[in-house]
Amino acid sequence: MTYAARALSLTALPDIPMVSPGDDLARLLADALARVGVAPAPGDVLVLAQKIVSKAEGRALPLAGIEPSAAAIDIAARADKDPRLVELILSEADEVMRVRPGVIIVRHRLGLVLANAGIDHSNVDGDEVALLLPCDPDASCATLRARLRERTGADFAVVIIDSLGRAWRNGTVGTAIGASGLPGLLDLRGQPDLFGRPLRTSELGYADEIAAAASLLMGQADEGLPAVLLRGLPAPTRDGSAAELVRDRALDLFP
Repeated sequence: MTYAARALSLTALPDIPMVSPGDDLARLLADALARVGVAPAPGDVLVLAQKIVSKAEGRALPLAGIEPSAAAIDIAARADKDPRLVELILSEADEVMRVRPGVIIVRHRLGLVLANAGIDHSNVDGDEVALLLPCDPDASCATLRARLRERTGADFAVVIIDSLGRAWRNGTVGTAIGASGLPGLLDLRGQPDLFGRPLRTSELGYADEIAAAASLLMGQADEGLPAVLLRGLPAPTRDGSAAELVRDRALDLFP
């Protein structure tokens, strides 16, 4: 048996301006693609850092004027955090799972288990401003995908990612929090292995693997590369969402 070579290309889009609330993000991204001479095509995937989507959607909130609740004040004392920030964390969380100095682990309203409800101050203009996750990242991807299709004439997938920590592992990894145009979870069960035996349990976190690859180019500090175009992936088998990647709570072995 012979196997065909495969190649995957990743292109980080430079010179995307700082995004402000209400900006036409699809226009900014289409302009960035044109500047590097890349004409998007079906099968491509445009991966976006969560922060530029949140900023465009007006999810940057000033801490001034936020009145912390008694619960926020109590948790803030245990976590050594600003009670106003903790109030925002609680507003985004369905459940507080762990508290320790420097971090609050919550189950986010989107189903994600993550630190501080995904709220942070990095790469946000102003010390007294907190940036929240998009209200509905899957819907944000679908909207951007449609608007980019209008501007470029090509229908390609869009994925929004954030850097999340993982249980039992140090370090953060690019993780998909929104997707449109490709499956979030790829079910490989029933496909044959190298010896013809059917796979029985293999489900691939497809959008997460794309997110991790793109995150390597985006970086985490002052790189200023919040968008990456991937080309060369196998054609998507179906449309899907990042919500598919969130394990049902009834199947959660580690609540």
